[in-house]
Amino acid sequence: MIRPKLSLRRPLAILGAALVGLTGVAAVATPASAHHTTINATVGCDRQTGERLITWTVQNSQADKDATLQKVTATPGTPVNALLADAKEVPLQGYILGKSKTVSAVQRVPGNTTTASLEVHAEWWVEGVKTAEDTKAKSIDLAADKSCTPAPKCVEVDKAKFSHTFDGPKGTATVKLDGDLPLCGDGKQYFTLVSYFAPRPQFATPQYVYGTPDSDFVSAAQTEITLNVEIPDCHTQVDLIWGDKDQVIDEIVDGGKRYDNKKLGSPGAPGNRSKGPQGWYNGGSKSCVTPASTFASKCDGSVAVSLSNDGKISKYAVEFEVKGENGFTKKVSVTPGKADSSIVVPAADAGKIEVLVDGKVIENGTYSWQRPEDCPLPAVTTKADCKEFALTVTNPEGGLPVKTTFTYGDKTETRTVAAGASETVTFKAGKDKTAVVALPDMDLELEAIYTPEGNCGGSGGGGGDDEPGLPVTGAAAGGIAAGAVALLIAGAVLFVIARRRRVTFTA
Repeated sequence: MIRPKLSLRRPLAILGAALVGLTGVAAVATPASAHHTTINATVGCDRQTGERLITWTVQNSQADKDATLQKVTATPGTPVNALLADAKEVPLQGYILGKSKTVSAVQRVPGNTTTASLEVHAEWWVEGVKTAEDTKAKSIDLAADKSCTPAPKCVEVDKAKFSHTFDGPKGTATVKLDGDLPLCGDGKQYFTLVSYFAPRPQFATPQYVYGTPDSDFVSAAQTEITLNVEIPDCHTQVDLIWGDKDQVIDEIVDGGKRYDNKKLGSPGAPGNRSKGPQGWYNGGSKSCVTPASTFASKCDGSVAVSLSNDGKISKYAVEFEVKGENGFTKKVSVTPGKADSSIVVPAADAGKIEVLVDGKVIENGTYSWQRPEDCPLPAVTTKADCKEFALTVTNPEGGLPVKTTFTYGDKTETRTVAAGASETVTFKAGKDKTAVVALPDMDLELEAIYTPEGNCGGSGGGGGDDEPGLPVTGAAAGGIAAGAVALLIAGAVLFVIARRRRVTFTA
């Protein structure tokens, strides 16, 4: 039997065909496994709604084929929409992603979402034939981010911030709400400006409210206020405080209440919730008192001093000091709204009087004794005969001693007449017809005419060889007394109206 010779051509041809087939399968399968999408994400917060805004991006890996995003699964399950060039949105599921293209899609999730994921199943088709498919997923962790909350449309009163201006010496201030948001609802925040009487230009107590504090509030409809108060014309304190008039301290006393951090511009709350200068002021150029003095001269030469502390700004006691000559000094304290009339400066010390407060003479606080117009004047009477010419000055009680000069002819004598006493000077009758009685302390001179009683030998006076006549008594003496009274009245009138004029009367 003859066997045919075996040939290797056919097996090799079959093997080659098989390898070609496998190679074809590999050529189709290998690209299919390389088809995929790439998913990334960024997260934002929509303050208007309080939602988290996730922007997913999906990229097609293929440069020669479009990818159809066949199925999109999101967790949370809120819509995922692709963003088009004209700002329109279409569902990401079903979207055809161009060759090597990337699409952005937006998903809104609740603001308190802590995790989110997106799964995309993509398919690649060529001439109606699906040539590849792929499923990718991406997860993101939101727990590390702060919760997304809506942007507020107003600010609560207890969270509001303010700013202020302050001018203490002028008693003005402004307060306004900071930021663009109004206060919520009917919320109101009050502020008050208040001024005080103060004992010193630096902080000291006690202090008393001056005038009426000014208070107003900031609200949704009123975001800025202006406050004004009257300032006393003396030492003062002015405070801009947090709160309404109920927060005002009427009297600031040692150991009592204080505003502390309620003053705007303070380092602590609530005053530090307003930006601006320190909302407090101490100053003023004089004490909050109204010291005044009046003087009343007395006929005995003393001066009564009345001291008062009664005026619009009188809120503190005044320590008066009254000084006179010869080291005279007395001190008295006068409380607000009161007066004191206890000080009388003796005649010996009343030549110059000063009233001082805090070591300074007060306005209209200097005085010297002046004779009161209603003080009775000394009376001058005369008695004359042919031998003597007697002149008598009587000084009323309750007055000062009166220095008196008697002059007749070339003779002059001086006497000091005590109050309630009389002094008489008798001259030897001569040829002079007049005598002068001068009261220099009163700027007054009185001229007396020598008219002796009876007949003195025809000479009209003494000094001759003739014997003088006997003195006349009775009716004539009464006439002299009446003349003295008339002289007293006339002298008083002339003393007031025409000093230094001589008053002439007949003895």
